[in-house]
Amino acid sequence: MLLREVEYARPASVQEALRLLGEHDGARALAGGQTLINVMKARVASPDVLVDLHDLQELRGIELGADGTLDLGAMTTYADVIDSAEVRARPILAEVCAQIADVQVRNRGTIGGNVCSNDPTNHLPPLLVAIGATMTILGADGERSVPAADFFLGVYMTAAGPGELLTKISVPPGKHDGFASVPIGRDGTCIVNVAASLNGEARLAIGCVDAVPVLVKLEATDEEAIRQAVHAANLDPPADVHASADYRRHLAQVLSVRAVAQARKGS
Repeated sequence: MLLREVEYARPASVQEALRLLGEHDGARALAGGQTLINVMKARVASPDVLVDLHDLQELRGIELGADGTLDLGAMTTYADVIDSAEVRARPILAEVCAQIADVQVRNRGTIGGNVCSNDPTNHLPPLLVAIGATMTILGADGERSVPAADFFLGVYMTAAGPGELLTKISVPPGKHDGFASVPIGRDGTCIVNVAASLNGEARLAIGCVDAVPVLVKLEATDEEAIRQAVHAANLDPPADVHASADYRRHLAQVLSVRAVAQARKGS
C-alpha cells in the first residue's frame, strides 16, 4: 500500500528537530524508518509531518567512559553496535543486535527507533531493562534521565512524549549478561524473549508477554528458583496464531533458565 501524502522535514540540528516536533501535533520523528514507514503504509499510523533525524550527527556514535559506562547515540544503527570496538565492554549489546531481522534492516535501523517504537516483540526493550540502562530525553523544558525500567509505558508508548527526543542510551559496565529467544522464522520477531543480568542484583526482563518488559528479580539462580520466580510473576501473555498463552508462559521459564546460564558464563 502506498503512503498517503505527508509533509517532510530534514532538520540540520537537534534544536530544529525539537522545534518542528513541538510545532505540529501530528509530527513524528523518523529514525531508521524500518518500523514507522511500514506502519504508515498499513495506515496504522498517519503522522502529518515526518521529521527526519538522519542528518543529526550529534545523535550518533558510541563512547566508552573511564568508568566503563557506554553512551550510545539514539541514531546509532544496529550495524554500528555490532561493529563497535567500544561495545566489547558490554558484548551482549552486539550479540542481541546481530539477531535483529536481516542485514538490510540492521544497516538502517537504529537503537533509538527500536526502543521508542516499543513493539512488545522487539529485542532491545527487555535487554535494556535487564542491564539497567538509562535513557536521556530532550525536550523544550530541558534534558532528563529515565531508567529503562520506567521508560516503557505501553504498546508503542514510552516516556518520550510529544515534542521530545530520545538522544542517548547509557549502559553501565558489566559482562554477566544473557539473552534467549524463540523467533518467528529465521529473521522474524520473537514469540518470547528473555534478557538476564547477574551483575550485582540478579534480574530478568521478559519480553513478548505483556505490553512492556516484565522485570523479575531473582533470589537465587538455580533452575528451580528461576522457574519459581517466573511463575510467581503471574504472566498473562496474549494468545495469537504463533503461540497460546500457556505456551508463552512455558517459554518464559525455559528461556529464563537459558538466559541465566549464558549470563553465568559471561558473554
